[in-house]
Amino acid sequence: MNMEITIRKADIWDLDAVTDIFKKAVQVMNENNILQWDEIYPDREVLTEDIRKGEMYLGVIKDEIASVFVVNDEFEEQYNDGKWNYRESTFAILHRLCVNPLFQNKGVGCKTLSLMEKMLKELGIEAVRLDAFSQNPYALRMYEKLGYIKTGEVNFRKGLFYLYEKKIK
Repeated sequence: MNMEITIRKADIWDLDAVTDIFKKAVQVMNENNILQWDEIYPDREVLTEDIRKGEMYLGVIKDEIASVFVVNDEFEEQYNDGKWNYRESTFAILHRLCVNPLFQNKGVGCKTLSLMEKMLKELGIEAVRLDAFSQNPYALRMYEKLGYIKTGEVNFRKGLFYLYEKKIK
């Protein structure tokens, strides 16, 4: 299968497809006992706002949405407790990375992150920060494999999350 991914900004007409991908991903996560997302978060309202703000991006393979992610400079107050290595660097925050279950276990998450990093570098961003659910071994392994360094721990509604950071420039 040709896994060439292109990244584009999501548009409002993508909302139904994106919402459906998140619902299917939550179902797969629940089957794997990863209780990170649910009907409360991320809901259609959150996803709509991501698109309206121009902060949601889609990884597309042959006209099909393979991955979704949001990048901005917004973060929860608990991020201030992170032991960030690149405090003087410009940074972006990654939110809601989701791989369409039809494309999971094919390296799409890694490819999407690499393309996101390239896109951010071109915008002059020097580091990426994110939080990852401590009970999601697939996400943790992927971030660590790609060089993201754990810089702290925070608690959100669903439990313990790890803070990660990576210098990209």
